[in-house]
Amino acid sequence: MPARAEYRFHAWRERRARHRGLVPTVTAFPGYGGEDWVRVLGRVLITSPIPSKSDGEYARVRGWRSFVAVPIGFAQVSITVGGVTHEVVADRGGVVDAVLPARLSPGWQTLTMTVEDGDAVEARVFIVGADVRFGVVCDIDDTVMVTSLPRPLIAAWNSFVIDEHARQPVPGMAVLMNRIVGENPGAPVVYLSTGAWNVGPTLARFLARHLFPPGAMLLTDWGPTHDRWFRSGSDHKSTNLARLAEEFPQVTWLLIGDDGQHDEQIYKTFTQAHPDRVASIAIRRLTPAEAVLAGGRSPADEPSVAVPHVTGDDGAALLARLEEVGVLRERRTPGVG
Repeated sequence: MPARAEYRFHAWRERRARHRGLVPTVTAFPGYGGEDWVRVLGRVLITSPIPSKSDGEYARVRGWRSFVAVPIGFAQVSITVGGVTHEVVADRGGVVDAVLPARLSPGWQTLTMTVEDGDAVEARVFIVGADVRFGVVCDIDDTVMVTSLPRPLIAAWNSFVIDEHARQPVPGMAVLMNRIVGENPGAPVVYLSTGAWNVGPTLARFLARHLFPPGAMLLTDWGPTHDRWFRSGSDHKSTNLARLAEEFPQVTWLLIGDDGQHDEQIYKTFTQAHPDRVASIAIRRLTPAEAVLAGGRSPADEPSVAVPHVTGDDGAALLARLEEVGVLRERRTPGVG
């Protein structure tokens, strides 16, 4: 019932938007793949143009713009990858999540997406080589970006009002992520978050602005399902972790999260099911104020796991702990030792 009501509401908004002469387009998100397949991610929307500044750059974007765009449910999307065009259908929320056959070289590759014969939109996918043995899964909210997402009122402020340029990175996390990628050439980076697809472009710009390594983004739909008003963020993370384990059986993952959004429980449950697929769990500890507003920390009586499990207040602390347990190479200070 909630899902049907949402779909009818968006269908009404779509009719109004088309009556005003607006047309749908595809917002592409970074995807990933293997050497003979790709997972393509995007969303079909009707949205008003973002005004540009005098120097040609787009004006600063507040979060509410992402949520007033009209999703086009069940839109037909043409995806051209490796010279071959495939027709796929978006879900009722306009989200495109399709696995397609393709023979592409390892590394970042480009494909195009179009809807209703509109302009082609470029999308990027990271192809994981068959010889790659290490990858990174990293949460976003309160792990690499201070967003206070678990707090309903502050989350609304961050999502709908605050200027995206005002969002703050967690100190040292960009350095940590780049260090990991630098020591593991070809390793996939997957940003796995309970954030909504609506804010995907904002998150992508944030990560690029603060020099985080590029990676695939796995977000979730913000709306209701057929039997509940809000989707389960824990289910979203657990399902995608299991999917990555199946898609890349040769890869061992470093799982990075925080102790305020059930990341620790999710990662440990995954590790118990796939003990040979996890290199380490790295958990950023929230500050006392963040923990209180987030509704507390992960429970202290969690099951133990047979992989290195490190914690720290920021990226620098986690980097040092990952060096200690051997996940990262220890770098000696010149002139010391």
